[in-house]
Amino acid sequence: MSTFDDLPPCEALAEIARDFHCRGWMAGTAGNLSRRDPQRPHAFWITASGKPKGRLSAEDFLLIDVASGAVLATPVEANRPSAETSIHQAIYTLFPEAHACLHVHTVDAYLATTRHAPEGLELPLPPLEMIKGFDIWVENPQVSLPLFDNWLEVPRIAEEIRARFEKSKPAVPALMIRNHGVTVWGKNLQQAYNRLEILEFIMSYLARLPD
Repeated sequence: MSTFDDLPPCEALAEIARDFHCRGWMAGTAGNLSRRDPQRPHAFWITASGKPKGRLSAEDFLLIDVASGAVLATPVEANRPSAETSIHQAIYTLFPEAHACLHVHTVDAYLATTRHAPEGLELPLPPLEMIKGFDIWVENPQVSLPLFDNWLEVPRIAEEIRARFEKSKPAVPALMIRNHGVTVWGKNLQQAYNRLEILEFIMSYLARLPD
């Protein structure tokens, strides 16, 4: 069975973007997706800024150096990095095993956090069967999704992610930026894709619970 990792990085990311756009997870130009380059793990491909996610092609990406954030390559000179590139940098720096990072904006994630975690740094996740998709194999797991404030200056969000996760790694390979959206990462693109589907299932469940 083929996976997204069998495709060239940018082709795979463009296919995922079209998939998520059809689900309403990447409306307009919202959201961003990235994957480490298989030949250059010190760098990652990320969606270019301002591109409609339902119509991405393999040319709508840039190769970014993890350490510096510098643009190393792009098929189209006019491409500019996603505004949230610094968040992807933070994830790849904090978690060397991470080779893919996906960020989407959904109504259910917004509703889940505003209803069940109006304040605080974490959203407790229900002990649903789907939690196993995060490699959590305990009965009635008590885990939470880290929450971060949504600042206009995105590098500030990235710095807060670095500061918190350097002190304590999250229980799940994911986070939520309030009034914004979720970010999920994995050891490869297919795992990150699966984990995002799982997290959005859980957020949809929470969004439907009574206040």
